[in-house]
Amino acid sequence: MNTCTLVGGAVAAVAVALDETARKVLERLAVSAKAQVRQALRARIVLAAADGLANAEIARELGIAVNTVRKWRGRFAQHGTDGLKDARRSGRPKIYDDRVRVAIVAAATSAPPHPVATWTHRAIAERVAGTVFAAISASHVGRILADLDLKPHKVRGWLTRRDTPDFWQRAEHICDLYRDPPAGALLLSIDEKTAIAARSRKHPGRPATMGQAARQEFEYVRHGTASLVAALDVRTGEVLTEVIARNNATTFTGFLDRIDTLIPRGTDIHVVLDNGSSHTAKHTKAWFTAHPRWTAHFTPPHASWLNQVELVFSALTRSVLRHGDFTSRDDLIDKLDSYIINRNETAKPFRWTYDGTPLKEAA
Repeated sequence: MNTCTLVGGAVAAVAVALDETARKVLERLAVSAKAQVRQALRARIVLAAADGLANAEIARELGIAVNTVRKWRGRFAQHGTDGLKDARRSGRPKIYDDRVRVAIVAAATSAPPHPVATWTHRAIAERVAGTVFAAISASHVGRILADLDLKPHKVRGWLTRRDTPDFWQRAEHICDLYRDPPAGALLLSIDEKTAIAARSRKHPGRPATMGQAARQEFEYVRHGTASLVAALDVRTGEVLTEVIARNNATTFTGFLDRIDTLIPRGTDIHVVLDNGSSHTAKHTKAWFTAHPRWTAHFTPPHASWLNQVELVFSALTRSVLRHGDFTSRDDLIDKLDSYIINRNETAKPFRWTYDGTPLKEAA
């Protein structure tokens, strides 16, 4: 199809018509911050052409040559949005045949030689040279892998969750507890945060300045660790914490004993727990049996994020621990206690949401 026609002896530009879908695609591309510059420019050319602008006018407005406007206007008229893509180029002839590429893929998708845990481009090149008798550089291996979108040097974590037939029913039960706590009962969310490191930086940091984030010294001195057990009152948002020496069933039930003495007799207590060993041990189960006013509700396996006290630990980490500087274990414990005390003065319950956004404290 010709990209121009003669009208009265002059060259007339090809008409460009856009349906609603094509226009939306081009408009998004034209203003996209992530699109390639040349792709955004081509989209603006076609949009201007569809609005009835002449080639010369489009060229002046976009600061490009008229022939560039004619080219992409015509390409779009012939092939639609696919015509705005770069045409395939033949390029230099392949240096290596398909056997080499197959050997590279086979190496990249297999386990590296003992005792190495991760492939490198150099190691793959050596493996290929030993299998197909073709010397190849590490950089060329990298280009071939990039072309195939293979990244053997990257590893993503993966959890093979064991089959839990009642997973969603148990998760729904926990959510229902939060939305509609048992009338007249206390609803607690309890868990431990262990091995919190007390670290002090070797040198003082630098505060934030205009255009530059605050800086923190990389090297630090260890002063030991501390562990916490915390109970969140789901209705009020208040938290009770205690520093623990060991994270075991005896310590955990001791914490429950202290809570039990604080709650008036006749008040039922419901507690949300994950499946940690201190929560599911025989000693703990026996404790619950001996204390009938307590009812334990366990989150499904690998779903401890359903335990609301984790949100308190997350806020504690962001506010105090992540960039904190602690001169001693006692200093760490003092700052943990101060944070919880201050938080309880303005505590609010967490609001459970279902729209995909993170859990937030109620306003």
